Amino acid sequence: MEKRWPLLSVMNLMRMKQPPHLHLHLYRRKLVSLLRQHQSRRSAMQQLHSHLITTGAYMDVTSSWNPLLRHYSLGIFPQEAFFLFTHLRLYQNSFDSFSFSYLLKACANLQNLQAGLLLHALTLKLGFELHVYVHTGLLNVYAVCGALPEAKQIFDEMSVRNSVTWNVLISGLVKWGKLDLARSLFDEMPMPTVVSWTTIIDGYTRMNQPKQALALFRSMFMDEGIKPNEITLLAIFPTISNLGALEICQLVHTYGEKSGLNALDIRIRNSLLDTYAKCGCIESASRVFGEIAAKIRNLVSWTSIISGFAMHGMAKEALANFERMQKELVKPNRITFLSVLNACSHGGLVEEGLEFFRKMVNEYQMSPDIKHYGCLIDMLGRAGRVDEAEKMALGIPNEVVNVVIWRTLLGACSFHGNVEMGARVIRKILEMERKYGGDYVLLSNIFAGVGRYSDAEWVRRLMDERNASKVAGLSFV
Repeated sequence: MEKRWPLLSVMNLMRMKQPPHLHLHLYRRKLVSLLRQHQSRRSAMQQLHSHLITTGAYMDVTSSWNPLLRHYSLGIFPQEAFFLFTHLRLYQNSFDSFSFSYLLKACANLQNLQAGLLLHALTLKLGFELHVYVHTGLLNVYAVCGALPEAKQIFDEMSVRNSVTWNVLISGLVKWGKLDLARSLFDEMPMPTVVSWTTIIDGYTRMNQPKQALALFRSMFMDEGIKPNEITLLAIFPTISNLGALEICQLVHTYGEKSGLNALDIRIRNSLLDTYAKCGCIESASRVFGEIAAKIRNLVSWTSIISGFAMHGMAKEALANFERMQKELVKPNRITFLSVLNACSHGGLVEEGLEFFRKMVNEYQMSPDIKHYGCLIDMLGRAGRVDEAEKMALGIPNEVVNVVIWRTLLGACSFHGNVEMGARVIRKILEMERKYGGDYVLLSNIFAGVGRYSDAEWVRRLMDERNASKVAGLSFV
């Protein structure tokens, strides 16, 4: 009965008529209590909203309507907050700073800059220009919508700022690729919080600057003594993978165990096993996977371990885990099948790979994308079955096929010395792109490999005549 009581409370209130004046105060207190109690339940909030309207109980907005504004602004349809606000303005103007904070949150969630401009004007008119929460909400709208000069102007004009204010502008700058400005602002921040550090770290990770991201993570954790949260760990894992920094991965693993974050969030466990695999330690990745309780393993867990075995050339282990996943009734997705096909390709399991491809298309009704086709052609090419690879390439739908498919096949032709097919493939490539010098070089090498030096020289001259670009050589010495 206790679990049903909140819903019964709403239903009982719905059956009530508006009480006599003597009991109105108690009635309102009960109503406000229910509004706050059911913030996360859409159906209950809609029932209470309906009750407010049908009973004519237009009370002070700060006690009854603000919970509804908050609920709608954070919900799946933020525009409902504006519908409610428009309706309320017909009857009263007693909105407070929380009312506008919720409405501005709805603006940000909708990325509606025009509505934000209107609310900005209204807050100035009603005297909220010095309120830190309202101004932070305005700043967030401008930052989310990409109006960065306006966001910076609001920030500069604020006489009082809190950590949320700083984080909102830093986050907006990072979102729109202004990482240098974000870092400059971060360096000026009086007391950066874990959110501030995480935002900048994530920015460096997304902008493919892993060394800067890792240096900042070290400074945060080791120098400043700020404890990362689960979002920080999720932000730093791609950087660790990119750099192959196994020692940092082990450090983060240890921290996650001691802090309880590993057990708290399955995303951390999944990212951890994926990172171990990409850092070259498949044993640790497998151990992390084994420590995840069967009841909380999800598709990402299975796909990560299958992908890990695939990238380490352990095709049989990858396929065995796919079978285990199916026995636990976890349905694979396209990424899972791509990992299995990669395992088959690198393990030389051609027939198994073709069978998995058929299963994906016929049994699971999934349409292959260019990566699936590319993996199959690479698998067939590695095995020397270039005729089948060419047939498959020709059968790829026009809206899916691209030049990479044909270059993969050209590589197989070069490896196996198939001149005739190489000539056919290069014609396909040149129909799509003529300016990449690597294609000409590969065909020239195919001709040279079978002693057709005049043809090889002709291809080289053709490359020069068409000004095809040549990729410069690299050396790590």
